[in-house]
Amino acid sequence: MARRRMKNLKAEHLGSGRNAGHWPKPTLPEYAFIGRSNVGKSSLINMLVGIHRLARVSGTPGRTRNVEHFRVEPIEGQGPAWLLADLPGYGFAKISKAERAAWQRMIQAYLRQRENLQCVFLLVDVRHEPQQSDLDMIHWLGLEGIPFVIVFTKGDKLKQPAIRGNVALYRRTLKRTWEALPHLIITSSETGQGRDEMLAFIAEVNSRWGD
Repeated sequence: MARRRMKNLKAEHLGSGRNAGHWPKPTLPEYAFIGRSNVGKSSLINMLVGIHRLARVSGTPGRTRNVEHFRVEPIEGQGPAWLLADLPGYGFAKISKAERAAWQRMIQAYLRQRENLQCVFLLVDVRHEPQQSDLDMIHWLGLEGIPFVIVFTKGDKLKQPAIRGNVALYRRTLKRTWEALPHLIITSSETGQGRDEMLAFIAEVNSRWGD
């Protein structure tokens, strides 16, 4: 399938850190990306921004060890700039229990305390049935009252009937414990699917920034 030509945004890496003292000042709306270690997070970030190597893509899960911050703004200057936070993945990374616990504490501290955080994009591989680690994260975000969107990745790897079936399974699973389902977006870093929807969502939230 041919890759769709996409207009780039302006983006720059601001820094990497494990605590608030190392993160950018919370003066812009911020969006966090999190998911299992092999979900394709870096590829999706690069597709969303339109810059091929903004976030490091690796074949080895668990390369992101800190909170990585990026500043993004429309190339035409329309709308405010915003911050993108790339969080360490969870699930398959080959790390020690102590390191895994440190990651969890860092991620939870960030999600609870980052005052300018507008939404978490929780990435889920559309090829698989609901995974317990993803359901646990969804449950935790709900308990904490943190706004989030479920973003299905790798939408080019399945045919449409299979995608619809897996997304429907997610809906049924979540309906067991959720009265209102979170927003769902299907994406592909290969084709650009879902990019416009994600950017439109961000633009809509940004339009209310400072109200």
